[in-house]
This record gives sequence, structure tokens and C-alpha cells, in this order.
Amino acid sequence: MADVSQYVDLTEYNFLFATVCIIFNPLFWNVVARWEYHTQALSKFFGSPYVACYILGALLIFLAIFRSHCFTEAISSQPHLWFLKRPEFYYLGVVLVASGGVLVISSFLALGFVGTYLGDYFGILMEKKVTGFPFTVMENPMYWGSTANYLGLAFLNSSPAGFLLTAVVALCYKVAILYEGPFTEKIYRDKAKTKKSR
Repeated sequence: MADVSQYVDLTEYNFLFATVCIIFNPLFWNVVARWEYHTQALSKFFGSPYVACYILGALLIFLAIFRSHCFTEAISSQPHLWFLKRPEFYYLGVVLVASGGVLVISSFLALGFVGTYLGDYFGILMEKKVTGFPFTVMENPMYWGSTANYLGLAFLNSSPAGFLLTAVVALCYKVAILYEGPFTEKIYRDKAKTKKSR
């Protein structure tokens, strides 16, 4: 078996920092969202759940952009694999980035800003579950679209480190889905019970 250190320097600063950013983002938004749900502290501070949600959403956009920057810096400072510099891998990367972009953008358009950025934790609930594209294709298309973007970048840059960081992205999203899914369902069940009791 080949020595992984030939292809990925696990101790290199940019790689470690990108890993921390990848893990931090979903941890941060889940902790803050749960805290807001139980305390309404942000809504009270900003005087409106909508204002609070938009401010948190703007912060999450910044964190996502920063994470992508760190990912790019990490793969540019790591070894590249000559075998991946073939045209078919380049075009595979283009397809992954494009399809991931479609999933992310169409998810955002289907959910809206508030639906995308944790509005339900602020008490801003959608009238019904979104079932149109891209949710007809898969569950959690924004998460998997984002993962496809990172995988595509790894192919475009012939980067073994990019593949490893993409695996960290996928794992973090998988954990986030397991954590978020049941809680979001609970929020909507509680809403349904409240409606019935009126």
C-alpha cells in the first residue's frame, strides 16, 4: 500500500486549517440554531426573528465562502497526482462542479433565504414541505451539491488532499443530517399539534 504522506501532508498548516473550518461550520450553525430555538435570544436581541435569521444567514454565507477559500488554499499547497491530470478527470471535475452548483442554487431558490438559513429554528415555518426540484432528485440536495462542488475542485486540481478534505465535508454533512433531520421534524410536528389544539 502506498504511503499516504506521499500525496497528502496531514500536518501542513493550510490543510489543518481547512479541516477545522469544514468541521466548524455545521457545528456552529447547529449549536446557534438550537440555542435560538430554545431561548429566542437572537430574535429578542435584534427585535425580530426575521432580522435575526437574515443576520445569521449572512454570517453563514461568509463562513461558507471562507471555508471554500481555505479548501482552495489547502489543495494548492499540497502535492498533485500526475495520473489525475488526464482530460477525462478534468471534465469529470467540470461536471461535478456544474451539477453541484445546480443542486445548491435550485435548493436555495426552492427554499428561499429564510428556509435555507434555519428559519424554522427562529419560528419562521414554511406552510408545507418543499417537494419540487431538486428535492425530487434527492434528500438534502444543498449538502450533497456542496459536496459535489468540492469533489469537482479536487478533480480539477488533481489533488489527493482535495479528495480527503471532500470526505471530511461529506462526513460532516452526514452527521449534520442525522442531527438536524429529526429535530426539524419535531418542530413541524409541534406546529401541527398547536394548530389542532386551537
